[in-house]
Amino acid sequence: MGSAEAPIRSDGGFTVIEVLLACLLITIGLLALAGAIETGFGVVMTAQEDTIARQKAREALESVLTGRNTANISFSQIDNVGTGNGIFLTGFQPLYQPGADGIIGTADDAAEGMETITLPGPDGILGTADDIVQPLENYQRKIEITDLSGTLKQIKVTIQYTTPSNLARSVVMVCYVSPYIN
Repeated sequence: MGSAEAPIRSDGGFTVIEVLLACLLITIGLLALAGAIETGFGVVMTAQEDTIARQKAREALESVLTGRNTANISFSQIDNVGTGNGIFLTGFQPLYQPGADGIIGTADDAAEGMETITLPGPDGILGTADDIVQPLENYQRKIEITDLSGTLKQIKVTIQYTTPSNLARSVVMVCYVSPYIN
């Protein structure tokens, strides 16, 4: 009879290199997850300011179009001050409430004071006595009007603001206007 060979046994387990590699992959995954969570918190923290900026840009555009549609201003007045009959202030301006003409971004706005936003107070319900009225002091608006042709103008509204974490942000909206009312 022949010699019996001892069966080959393997001590199943992980080598040190495999364990270190697994730890490295888990660490990279956790760091990526932490970065995603941080970005998500940043978006949530600036969501209110972003929403306010977008709404204020829309309001400025709608104010110009309403002025044109109601004939409160002529098409030639839809321009920046210093350009023809333009009535819209140039450069960044504080967010003042519309003045007597009812149009945002004109010279009579400063007399009406700073725009404000009303936030729910400690009870979390808007419209109660504990509501907080907050002036929009960290926002600025610029209305740029470009004459593209005799019957078409581009209106570009830029709202700049600072987030609570002191990041400068901006929102830009553009629309086109003609003298013709639909």
